[in-house]
Amino acid sequence: MPVFNFKFIVDAPVTAVSHFHHDTRILKKLSPPPIFVQIHRFEPLGEGSEAEFTLWFGPLPLRWLAVHSNVSVNGFTDTQKKGPLKQWQHTHRFTAVSPQTTQVHEQIEYSHKPGLHGLFTRLLFNKTGLYALFTARKWLTRWYVRQQQREKSTLLTKNQESPN
Repeated sequence: MPVFNFKFIVDAPVTAVSHFHHDTRILKKLSPPPIFVQIHRFEPLGEGSEAEFTLWFGPLPLRWLAVHSNVSVNGFTDTQKKGPLKQWQHTHRFTAVSPQTTQVHEQIEYSHKPGLHGLFTRLLFNKTGLYALFTARKWLTRWYVRQQQREKSTLLTKNQESPN
């Protein structure tokens, strides 16, 4: 079974990176064109929570149901319960490198369905395709977390300036 690993650094504390990943809109935020996401149901991230969505690759839809497990401030795992692949288990790990820096480690164990059913996923979910997708997700994660940090800083400044 293929395994894909991808690591990157985010200039933010583990709690900020974890908070970002708990956003129920995260899949839309982290899916770069030409992939578009249609959310059918996305429960708040927690043990046993589910996310049901369709990934659109142009006119071609891939419907997916994922279940979350091992949820903590240091990451979580989403496992395909129903979907286009034979198996998909994606583990997200957040590790503090320093108080203000976090390493994100993405590990995916996956396998394709046999025959024609697996042909499309073999084209989309191979190491090259996953590398391109997660490179985009690295940039998007950094951008969104930086935005969250700025908003938090602005709110703190406003609260400190307001009279008691």
